[in-house]
Amino acid sequence: MLIYILEDDDNIREIESYTLKANGFDTAGFAAPRDFKKAMEKTLPDLIILDIMLPDEDGMKILSQLKRDVRSNSIPVIIISAKTTELDRVKGIDSGADDYLCKPFGIMELVSRVKARLRSVDKRREYSYGDITVSESQRTVYCFGEKIDLTFKEFELLRLLISSPETVYARNAILEAVWGYEDGYGRTLDMHITTLRKKLGSCGGYIKTVRNVGYKLEKGEVGE
Repeated sequence: MLIYILEDDDNIREIESYTLKANGFDTAGFAAPRDFKKAMEKTLPDLIILDIMLPDEDGMKILSQLKRDVRSNSIPVIIISAKTTELDRVKGIDSGADDYLCKPFGIMELVSRVKARLRSVDKRREYSYGDITVSESQRTVYCFGEKIDLTFKEFELLRLLISSPETVYARNAILEAVWGYEDGYGRTLDMHITTLRKKLGSCGGYIKTVRNVGYKLEKGEVGE
């Protein structure tokens, strides 16, 4: 599994990278946010270790960006920071971090927490609801055991809905999560829902329209 380390302290970054590699992980280290973001555009990691006090950009802002982006919002993030107050830790977790370690930290404790978070990733990489199965890691969709070919946006749309079945997603929330915009893509969303229903065949009936609100995934006939 690949782990990205965004840490401006060269010594700490090298220690983290060396220890994680010694425990069987691939790592890539970055001292500056711009280099980290360039790498994210090319290859997504399985986990991110994030410092908060960084040059050029605040780590909490980067965390917020990661959790808003549909490509990266499911990647676990472990914050490692010199900010050690309870308020700092609570703020980090509430902002979307999966774990928070304070400097100085035990390096083997870091390895243990990384392994724990990656075990959680394995569990949530596959979603099943009714007769639909979505594999996030393999980016495959099956309906009644038959593989369904979807476009990137169709897959992300279905992944969002199946990640929390029977939850009503407002149109703006879907647009923000899948397209990155809240306005101006309403017609595009409706067209993707229509196409997705058709491709899913009999499973397309799970996608319900909640009038004047948005959409949800629920077993049964298509509801307008």
